[in-house]
Parts: sequence; C-alpha cells; structure tokens
Amino acid sequence: MVVARAPKAAMVVAQQIIKDATREDLAAGDLLPSERVMLEKYEIGRGTLREALRLLEFQGVIALKPGPRGGPVMLDPDASHLGSALILLMQLSSAPFSVIIEARGALEPMISRLAAERISGETLVLLKETIDRMHGSLGDQHEFLEANKSFHDLIAWASGNPLFGYMVDSLLGIMDGTAIGIDYPPHHREAIIVAHTGIYESLAQGDAAGAETGMRAHIDAYGRYAQRKYPELLGQVIQWDRALG
Repeated sequence: MVVARAPKAAMVVAQQIIKDATREDLAAGDLLPSERVMLEKYEIGRGTLREALRLLEFQGVIALKPGPRGGPVMLDPDASHLGSALILLMQLSSAPFSVIIEARGALEPMISRLAAERISGETLVLLKETIDRMHGSLGDQHEFLEANKSFHDLIAWASGNPLFGYMVDSLLGIMDGTAIGIDYPPHHREAIIVAHTGIYESLAQGDAAGAETGMRAHIDAYGRYAQRKYPELLGQVIQWDRALG
C-alpha cells in the first residue's frame, strides 16, 4: 500500500497565502502583508515563510521588492512558467517539435470558433493592428513573429476561456520554430498575412465555422511547410534550455 506524503509546510503556507490574497481581491502591484504579520497569522517559522515566498516567486506570482517599503508584491502572472514546465516535461519524455504543431492544430481551430462568438470590438481592433504590424515588418523576422504571436494570443484569450489562453500562450514562444532553426522567407510571411486576414474577417463577421476552418488551414499549412523544408528538425527533441529563449 502506497501512503501519500503530506505536502511540505512551505507549500501549504504558499497555498494559504494565495487563498487569502484571492479572498482579499489583491491585484498586481499590491503588497502582501509584512513578514511579521504573516509569521503571526500562519503561526510558522521564518524559514518556512521564506521558502513559501520563494515558491510563489518561482511560479511568477509574486516579486520580492527590496527596501524598507518593500516586501512581497503581487504580479500579473503570464504563461512562461507553464511553458517552461511543459517543455521540460517534453524533453524528459523525448517529445519532438512536431508535437507542438499537433497540439496547436487540435486546439486553435476550436478556440477560434469560440472567439468568433465572444470576441469584443476592442480585441478586433488589436487583431487588425497585428496584421498591420506584420505588413510593416516583412523584412524584420523578429518583429514579424512578435506580431504573429500577438495575433494568436489575442484570439486565444478572446475565446473567453482563460485555460485556453494560458495553454496557447505557453506554446507560442516555441511554435515559430526559430529555436531549432526554422526560417521564414518573405514570401512565406506574405502567405501568413493572407491567412491571418481571412481569419480576422471571419471573426469580425461572427462566422464561427469560417474562423475554425481558416485557423485549421493556417496551422496545417505551417505543418506542411515545416515538413517540406525542415523534416529533420521536426524530429528534434525540444530542449528546455533553448525553446523559450
């Protein structure tokens, strides 16, 4: 019989700190209680509290602000920590780069369908701006890919499902393939702009089926391009120390 181990005291305290911060509706930039207050509140030692705070800092939930008016401050966490953990797990399981394409191809068409039903006018404006940025950066691959990332990220969050937002956001940094050597010549960037424009138009019209179909065709086209030009790279195992740059 396997007996489950009790969680470490620092983890229990970290969980309680977040529970209390949520209950008190603390937002990014707000300070947590002082060390003295938390030691009394949670009835723990200084070492346990500091370990709990380091756990939260590592997860990107808080930052430890130095100085006499400093202390633990709440952050607006992004998906980089989730992405880092996923990539580490994929490296340990010898998962190749192709699994990222497969995952995106399964997720994003459905997400785009939801976004067509829920997207706001403000987000549509931001989406159009990413396409304009891509037009203006055909000669700058870095800037082009940043705009491309923003386009997919906006759609994921427009789905109204934060889990989809975090999942897609955690994969965006490695989807472009530059970490393993995939390049995007100008004519391919132009094809991406055409695909994005079609998806944008479907979203603007509230055409759920069109948005889903357009995104599926877009991701499939990327997969075919990578398979045709860089088949050996698709079989490479994603490296934890390279993929997130």
